[in-house]
Amino acid sequence: MALELIAAIVAAVAMWGMAHLAQRFSGGRLPRWIMPAAAALGLIGFTVWSEYDWFSRVSAELPPGVEVVWSEAGSDALRPWTHLVPLTTRFVALDQRETARHPANADLRLVRLYNFARWKPTKDAMMVFDCAEGRQILLTDKVTITDQGALSGAEWVVAKPEDAFQRLVCGEE
Repeated sequence: MALELIAAIVAAVAMWGMAHLAQRFSGGRLPRWIMPAAAALGLIGFTVWSEYDWFSRVSAELPPGVEVVWSEAGSDALRPWTHLVPLTTRFVALDQRETARHPANADLRLVRLYNFARWKPTKDAMMVFDCAEGRQILLTDKVTITDQGALSGAEWVVAKPEDAFQRLVCGEE
């Protein structure tokens, strides 16, 4: 966050400098307000670019085997430009590198999910998928799975046919 603030200030100073040079080379014909206006334009422009580029930057840095499964894009009243082009502020990635199968029930698979949100720390969670029954559950402290693969402490959630999580974990091997 501090680096983005520094970069925004650098963009503002650079735009101010270019406007100052343009004002000088024009022999003073350009109005003096062009310099603070250019600085403001540089600051706002960098901020908008940084907000829109966040999702692609973070998702491109994910290691192989960690795939984005869900993302949320929306608009915000304090960012009027997001009403024209919605902004992605959250996404969930699934880590297929460490998929674990239950020893007694190969249809039960345990995977780690990473929840990314703009300006918030990354959170991770574990999710169990029952590929034979097409259902899933997010693991909590109250959920246990027996040695035979039976779940206790919560109810399974039946996955919709278009569920990207279920398709990715239980897809064709």
